[in-house]
Amino acid sequence: MNSPISRRAVTASLLAGAAVLGTAGIASAVPAPAAGRPHGPHEHPQDPTIVLIHGAFADASSWNGVIGRLQRQGHRVLAPALPLRGLASDAAYIRSVLDSLSGPIVLVGHSYGGAVISQAAAGADRVKALVYIAAFVPEVGESALQLTGKFPGSTLGQATATQHYPLPGGGQGDELVIRRDVFRQQFAAGVPVRTAQVMAAGQRPIALAALQEPATAAAWKTIPSWYLVATEDRNIPPAAERWMATRARARTVTVRAPHAVSVSDPGPVTDLVLSAVRSVRSGR
Repeated sequence: MNSPISRRAVTASLLAGAAVLGTAGIASAVPAPAAGRPHGPHEHPQDPTIVLIHGAFADASSWNGVIGRLQRQGHRVLAPALPLRGLASDAAYIRSVLDSLSGPIVLVGHSYGGAVISQAAAGADRVKALVYIAAFVPEVGESALQLTGKFPGSTLGQATATQHYPLPGGGQGDELVIRRDVFRQQFAAGVPVRTAQVMAAGQRPIALAALQEPATAAAWKTIPSWYLVATEDRNIPPAAERWMATRARARTVTVRAPHAVSVSDPGPVTDLVLSAVRSVRSGR
């Protein structure tokens, strides 16, 4: 099925939502301790809850490798599902998740999930750090579509197809998917073939409207941030990632990895998240 949208528009819009898929299955999570409940043997009372937000064409299982590493070190982790239907509505949903937690929070977003956390964390006093993994970091008024168009280098436009879904008030909306035959080389180069096939089969589409919607908040202006640049990214150009990281004054690391870096290289992703956790614990 071919997209009726122009290559440039599809490229830009998909980039915003080009989050990776992980292996199949439900991502496990450890909720923050309830009031009065003793902490686990490896937990510290000031340890933040780490909340991991996926992007388009993904689900929470894209974080499985990162979640396992964090949990083995005793950290509380939550990886909620993102609706992928609109930036404002997605951010509002994630904000409701944040408001259900107690204690400090380290909020992590991949790709389109970066735009979501930038908006969801605005005014959320308990969010102490933002971590962007090959993600969008929009200014107020910017959409993922606009950000992608600033830099060349994406090859995602040729890999897309458009589907239709019913809107609650009637009519149809457009949602974007990645063709299975090019999914691995486009999103997850270096990921084992069988894993990439599972990722492609289970991809969750994103509404085109979500990628065109401008941000109304930019929490990275007031909350310390970290950024991982994936140098082999074929979805968000690495130049765009570096530019956004610099603008946000994020503490930045560079990894030779594809866009699906949380699947291909969960170790460096975990290390960056833990850097933010240590900063929160030390009060820096």
